[in-house]
Amino acid sequence: MNRPTFKKFKEKALMDPEVKKEYDALVPIYELRKKLIKMRTSKGLTQAEIAKRMGTKKSNISRLECGEKVSYPTLTTISKYAGALGYKVNVEFESISN
Repeated sequence: MNRPTFKKFKEKALMDPEVKKEYDALVPIYELRKKLIKMRTSKGLTQAEIAKRMGTKKSNISRLECGEKVSYPTLTTISKYAGALGYKVNVEFESISN
């Protein structure tokens, strides 16, 4: 049986300009989440451990990293998370024009 894969589904869905626009708008937040998780796991810490360092609850870290719905963390929250891991935040801007 030749079942469609998620990759094929995604490729087909992204052919729709409206879907592509929404997808592209969400890419930065998902990339940020992946970076946060990579930073934490590279230090060998659990969500509970970083929550303790930040003075918050594990559930808040879970929402920050994985979020069931799209949420946009504040720069303050991201800075606290980074600081709890021994990092600092460096914001850069890239031109979107060609």
